[in-house]
Amino acid sequence: MSSAVAPDHPWLLPGSLVPARSARRTPRDWFVDGLLFLISLGWVLIAHEDAVSGSPDFALNAGPDWLIGVDLIAGLLATGGLWLRRRWPVGLAVATAPLTLFSITAGVVLLVVLFTVLVHRPLPIGLALVGWNVVTALPYETLRPSPALPPWAAVAWTALFIGVAVAWALFVRARRQLVVSLRDRAERAEAEQQLRLDQARRLERGRIAREMHDVLAHRISLLSLHAGALEFRPDAPPEEVARAAGVIRASAHAALQDLREVIGVLRTEVRAEATPERPQPTLGDVPALVAESRDAGVRVSVVDEVTEPDAVPVAIGRSAYRIVQEGLTNARKHAPGAVVTVRLSGAPGDGLAVEISNPWPVGGPVTSIPGTGTGLVGVAERVTLAGGRLDHGRDSDGNFRLTAWLPWTIPS
Repeated sequence: MSSAVAPDHPWLLPGSLVPARSARRTPRDWFVDGLLFLISLGWVLIAHEDAVSGSPDFALNAGPDWLIGVDLIAGLLATGGLWLRRRWPVGLAVATAPLTLFSITAGVVLLVVLFTVLVHRPLPIGLALVGWNVVTALPYETLRPSPALPPWAAVAWTALFIGVAVAWALFVRARRQLVVSLRDRAERAEAEQQLRLDQARRLERGRIAREMHDVLAHRISLLSLHAGALEFRPDAPPEEVARAAGVIRASAHAALQDLREVIGVLRTEVRAEATPERPQPTLGDVPALVAESRDAGVRVSVVDEVTEPDAVPVAIGRSAYRIVQEGLTNARKHAPGAVVTVRLSGAPGDGLAVEISNPWPVGGPVTSIPGTGTGLVGVAERVTLAGGRLDHGRDSDGNFRLTAWLPWTIPS
C-alpha cells in the first residue's frame, strides 16, 4: 500500500501517513487484501459453527439464540468491508464500532481495522479507537460471558490481543515514517546537488561569456578603427586600402566567430563530453595583443619589467592580459590617436603590477565607438576575485591611468 506524507491535509498531524486514494492496488496489495479476506471469512465460519454447536470447549459463549444469526450476518458484512479499508479506514472503523459490543465473528475484521487506522491515520483517531475497543470489552462480557474464564481474565485476554495489534501497528507506522523521511532527505539532497550543479554551470557560462565579451569588444574596436581610417583616407594607396580591408575582413570574421561562441555558451549546457574550451591567453600573449593594436594604428609603448615572467601563475597572467586588453580598448574608444603606455612589473612575492596610461584627450573623452560601459566593472570584479587592487581615473599629470596590482605568491 503506497503511503506518503500528506501536508495538504490540515487534519493530519505532522508526520502522519495517508493512503494514496487515487493509486491503484499493486499485486502485493491484492495479495494482502485477499489473504485477510480469506482469514476473516474462515474465522466467521469457524466462530459461527462453534456458536451453533454450543461446544463447551469454545472459549466464548454463544449468547442468546437470536444473536447467533445476527452475528453471522454482521461478520460477513464486516468481512466484505475489508476491501474498503484502504480508501476509507476511519469510515469502516466507525461502521464496525458497534460490533465490538456483541460480535464474535467480526473479531479479525476489528483487529485489522484497528491496525489500519493506527498506521495510516493521526494517532488521536487511532488511540480513540483503541479506547473504544477496551471500554466495550466489559459490556461484551456481560452480553456474551465466557464459560471457561472469569470476566476479568476474559477482559485481560481481549486487552492483550488489542495491545499486540497496537504495538505492531505503531512499529509499522514508525518504520514507514522513517522510510518516508529518508526518502525525502535523499530527494532533497539530490535536488540540492542538482541545484549546485546548475549554479556551477551558470557561473561557468557567465565566466566564459565575460571572457568572450572582452575579446569581442577588443576586436570590434579594431574593426571600427580600421574602418575609420578608410573613411578619412579615401585617397590612400591601393596597397594600404587592401591591407586595411584584409584586417577588417579578418577582424569581422573573428568577431563573428567569438559572437557565435558567446551565444552558444549562453544557450547550451556545459557538458563533460563537449568540445574543450580553447586555451585562454596568459601574460605571454600580451606582446601579440600589443602588436595587433599597433597594426590597427594605435601607438603603444611597452615597458616590461617583470622578473621571471615564465613563473607567473596562469590565472594571474590571464587577468593581466584582460586588464591590458581593456585598457587598450578604452584608449581606442575614448582617446584615438593618443600614445598608450603599457607598463608591467613585478616579481614572485611582490605581486604583479599592470599600468595602462594615455594623455587625456583635448575636449574630453571621445566616445565614437559604442560600448556597454561595463568593461572596467568586469575588470574590477576579476581583480577583486584574484585578491588584488584596481584603480582608474585621471591623475595629477592630466593623464588617464588604469593601474592594477595582482598577488604573485612564491610557490612553496
